[in-house]
Amino acid sequence: MPDFSRREILRAAAIGSAFSLLPASIRKALAIPANNRTGTINDVEHVVILMQENRSFDHYFGTLPGVRGFSDRITIPLPDNRHVWQQQGEDRLVLPYHLDSKRGNAQRVSGTPHSWVDEQAAWDSGRMSAWPTYKTPTSMGYYRRHELPFQFALAETFTLCDAYHCSIHAGTNTNRLFHWTGTNGPTAAEVAVVVNEWDSPGPPGVGYQWQTYPERLEASGVSWKVYQFLPDNFTDNPLAGFRQYRAASVKVGNPAQPPKDFTAFVPYRDELNAEAPLYKGNGNTLPAADGNDLEAMLAGFRADVQQGKLPQVSWIIAPAAYSEHPGPSSPVQGGWFTQEILNALTENPEVWSKTVLLVNYDENDGFFDHMPSPSAPSLREDGTFAGKSTVPFDSEIFQHVAPPGSQEQPPPDGRIYGPGPRVPMLVLSPWSRGGWVNSQVFDHTSVLQFLEKRFQVHEPNISAWRRAVCGDLTSAFNFVDPNGETLPNLPATSRHSADSLRQRQEQLPQVPLPAADKQQLPHQARLARPSRALPYQLHVEETLSPSQQLLTLNLYNTGAQGGVFHVYDRLDLNQIPRRYTVEAGKALSDNWSVTNQYHLWLLGPNGFHRELRGAIGQPQPQVRLTPQGDHLSLTLTNPTRQAITVTIARCPYTQNGPWSIELPAGERHQQAFDARASGGWYDISLQASDGWQRRMAGRLENGEHSVSDPLMGKA
Repeated sequence: MPDFSRREILRAAAIGSAFSLLPASIRKALAIPANNRTGTINDVEHVVILMQENRSFDHYFGTLPGVRGFSDRITIPLPDNRHVWQQQGEDRLVLPYHLDSKRGNAQRVSGTPHSWVDEQAAWDSGRMSAWPTYKTPTSMGYYRRHELPFQFALAETFTLCDAYHCSIHAGTNTNRLFHWTGTNGPTAAEVAVVVNEWDSPGPPGVGYQWQTYPERLEASGVSWKVYQFLPDNFTDNPLAGFRQYRAASVKVGNPAQPPKDFTAFVPYRDELNAEAPLYKGNGNTLPAADGNDLEAMLAGFRADVQQGKLPQVSWIIAPAAYSEHPGPSSPVQGGWFTQEILNALTENPEVWSKTVLLVNYDENDGFFDHMPSPSAPSLREDGTFAGKSTVPFDSEIFQHVAPPGSQEQPPPDGRIYGPGPRVPMLVLSPWSRGGWVNSQVFDHTSVLQFLEKRFQVHEPNISAWRRAVCGDLTSAFNFVDPNGETLPNLPATSRHSADSLRQRQEQLPQVPLPAADKQQLPHQARLARPSRALPYQLHVEETLSPSQQLLTLNLYNTGAQGGVFHVYDRLDLNQIPRRYTVEAGKALSDNWSVTNQYHLWLLGPNGFHRELRGAIGQPQPQVRLTPQGDHLSLTLTNPTRQAITVTIARCPYTQNGPWSIELPAGERHQQAFDARASGGWYDISLQASDGWQRRMAGRLENGEHSVSDPLMGKA
């Protein structure tokens, strides 16, 4: 495999760019240079956030080349030797199937269950083996480029995060609470919200009571606004459930309890800010004649951009038909809405040169995603935790009461809030052009952490555990020299074509689930993408004690970001997988009781993997793998009184090997592996007699940008 130079890494950004149609506004988005006054995050003057609805990462981007999708090489193990894509339904195994718009209504596919109860049941504390049983077979549906041309093109033009998770195993309102406040209640008010409640205007004496991030911006003098057409915001603004925002709405003249189908909300105007500054958080900031008057809504946003009134921080809420929510909306309509927001920003080149546009999704609906959620340890039935953490995680356990006045929150059940499944996150800006993939673990609190980083307004509601595990998004940007990135093309669509496609699709039945004997695994092409450097440096070593029948895992983190290790016992997959949170610069150990055979399967961020297999009473070498610059140093030690032969398999990246190593009693063998030719990626498998095996795979991080896994996908 050839060495990856910077030029070749950047050239990988052009993958999939077969489109030649490039509208003027998008051409500007790519051509307008970034404001590079200081070469730091301080060059960002505006952050615009568009949170769309209910799509998982695999569901949208599982077939996109170069991201951790359907060709993920190393995934969680399932019972009966099933791979992760063979999910148990009520009466059959269900594999992912293409929501083919040529075979049915793919654009308006039916939604799936997505409440606290079924989300927890499907996730199953990380076992994740029967997703369609709790989410219906529709949950296994996925799209290809044909159904998502604009979303795919955005991913190939700017930056896509393929380890961005929703914040909680629950629905819309709870995830959006994390997005706007950093919590679902525990860290702010010692209460818990796990179901949708108080998600529309109501009386000021009822609702949530903790402080929100927009209030902190207001107090710090940072300008902000939530852009929405209030009569049709699809209950996607959780600020409407806070008493202080409800009081602001009443103060400007809205009814305390708007009747059903009420539309005459007071239009927001700047003059109202003096008496009710929070009204720009839950007011009618994009007034229009009705929900179909998209031009009037968008005109309000365009006017602020053109007149130099775009706030430093903006949240945009799409009307229901353009929210991408399964059922009321469609991917093509959501793509058009995103396009128009991008158009509005690029119409003022000076504004766009200083703007970050974040497009994320609140939760996965019920759509399947194969990646294990990087959550805190789950509680076993005996009251112990399956795993450990170097940072307290009490705020991540559902042990908190409902907010005062709540009528809908279930009682605490001791399960872990989140983070939940992966959802898409597109980072669109002059500092994130080039078709990059970023594989650092993020969740909705990461957006707030990014705002913290830029505007120096702290959000104390984000738990210490979340801060340890979820990054601040800065690794997705090139603030130093952003104006030299390779720029691929982007297609365009119109509202008419988007609406027309939806209408045509509505006339078709739902895309049928393939017969059990006709199922095929999805195809993801093998094509590397440029990949941002990551802050991870994780290490795993084990100690065996045959006399005590113990295997001890020693987990180390010498990187700059905490990580979650998922450990599955392949000899007992009915057990909850253990999860270990190890903060940056820390370590922890845990013991496994082993009577004879052991087989542990460990996963971490960005393809990090360790497999340990053997019999505790058999002679076996000790293994240590340490990074040394662009190389990996493998040390094999034989602590026994007899010789051991170890075979190192041929490296799938370099095709070097295999090697047979004779280890006399008490001797040591060292061998270096050069990872430069593979962009830092490695996969080292060792085998000895009596079934002893070790496998170590992942990407060596040295602070340099690289590529996505060159072997991920089908050639």
